[in-house]
Amino acid sequence: MASENRLLRLQELKERVQLAGGKKRIQSQHERGKFTARERVLKLLDKNSFEEFDAFVTHQCTDFDMDKNRPLTDGVITGYGTIHGRLVFLFAQDFTIFGGSLSMAHAEKIIKVMDMAAKVGAPLIGINDSGGARIQEGVVSLAGYAEIFLRNVLYSGVIPQISLVLGPCAGGAVYSPAIMDFVFMTEDISYMFLTGPKVLKQVTQEEITAEQLGGAGVHATKSGVAHAVYADEEETFKGVRRLLSFLPQKNYERPPVLPTTDPADRNCERLNTIVPESANRPYDMKEVIKEIVDNNDFFELQPKFAANIVIGFARLHGKSIGVIANQPKVLAGVLDNNASIKAARFIRFCDAFSIPLLVFEDVPGFMPGALQEYNGIIRNGAKLLFAFAESTVPRITVIVRKAYGGAYCVMNSKHIRGDISYAWPTAEIAVMGPDGAVEVLYSTEIAKASDPAKRKLELKTEYSEKFAGPYMAAQRGYVDDVIVPATTRLKLIKAFEMLEGKEQTLPKKKHGNIPL
Repeated sequence: MASENRLLRLQELKERVQLAGGKKRIQSQHERGKFTARERVLKLLDKNSFEEFDAFVTHQCTDFDMDKNRPLTDGVITGYGTIHGRLVFLFAQDFTIFGGSLSMAHAEKIIKVMDMAAKVGAPLIGINDSGGARIQEGVVSLAGYAEIFLRNVLYSGVIPQISLVLGPCAGGAVYSPAIMDFVFMTEDISYMFLTGPKVLKQVTQEEITAEQLGGAGVHATKSGVAHAVYADEEETFKGVRRLLSFLPQKNYERPPVLPTTDPADRNCERLNTIVPESANRPYDMKEVIKEIVDNNDFFELQPKFAANIVIGFARLHGKSIGVIANQPKVLAGVLDNNASIKAARFIRFCDAFSIPLLVFEDVPGFMPGALQEYNGIIRNGAKLLFAFAESTVPRITVIVRKAYGGAYCVMNSKHIRGDISYAWPTAEIAVMGPDGAVEVLYSTEIAKASDPAKRKLELKTEYSEKFAGPYMAAQRGYVDDVIVPATTRLKLIKAFEMLEGKEQTLPKKKHGNIPL
């Protein structure tokens, strides 16, 4: 009888855990267009794979009559499960309990799964939906946040860390997602800001909505905090599952190889004519990428932020690669502050997790202008240079068209330890474009000519043929081969296979000092 009573007691507690903050609060969550924390966990993970930790944890606060309200789980669900059959650890804040606010007990649950994920070597996923630190606990809750931030830093580059913001995430709470490798948000329900609209109005008299201040659209287009934004939670979960398919479980482990029916020797005839005859006409570099990679499948990240550079994951012959590409369709593919930062962080992630890098280059240089200089184009461009130069994964560049000036050097040239450099016949590799070069070199001659416009055109043609094609660089060995564009896919597959055994180390040091 006693045994049966104990089992009944356990069943009763389990039912309380499932009920979370109660039916009314669950209904309120659904009315906001949001799933509950438990629903999110079950939808994200493989079916029947979730194993929960610490369901019976309660907070220990006694101030403000808090001892009279101690719900199980304390507002966060933690545990492990699988995605595509591979182990992941996760936590999901439960807005139906204390608004998902963080207490020390809540933080300790998150810390436990973070430490476990690092110990066994598996990705960590955090689902954020919280009102922030639990005010009733004061500095104790702040200490809990700091303990989480510390682990975000310590485990950065050790295991992949993915943050889903599926509700409010405000104040100091934003720094955990900011440190993690990827931030996914959902339209209409996701908000991130350090200082909320009400406080802003009090302090600065600025009137702004939560959506205008820190909605998903803002972070997808203006701040660059969000790597991906989806229309609803179901699509967001699909995006996270897709991302994980490209990633290894931990550092020093190779990414998964998936079988493909896309032939390695598939000719990409369209690439022979994709670059316009006029050097000033744009084209879509994403079409080049999709034409080459397996099954035209390219998982782009941050597509609406700094769109003049493209980053994302793809596969070649079943193997994961990270892609960085100038986008001539946007600002002619020029490198500016945001593009440099966006690409640099992505490069460092790929290098930390042994994901080879493929670069498609068509860059006229760095963005000129006083505003760019004032905002630190020197420092930010140096971040991109630093990221490429320190990376030790296999690195291949395909120069599609323009490769001018310092931007040529920065975009994974052989001079900063790029492994292989291919050029298409349309490549233009020079200190600057023909227009600028002719102005500098022949200004006096042009001025004295009987027909200055005609002479300038002749000199531009001579300069382009002699200096701006791929062959002078090829003569020096700075380009390994000038290739037929249609053969690019097979060339890349063979080159990456050749580079699989690459071993390269950096000089012994504690760490470099990237120009942050």
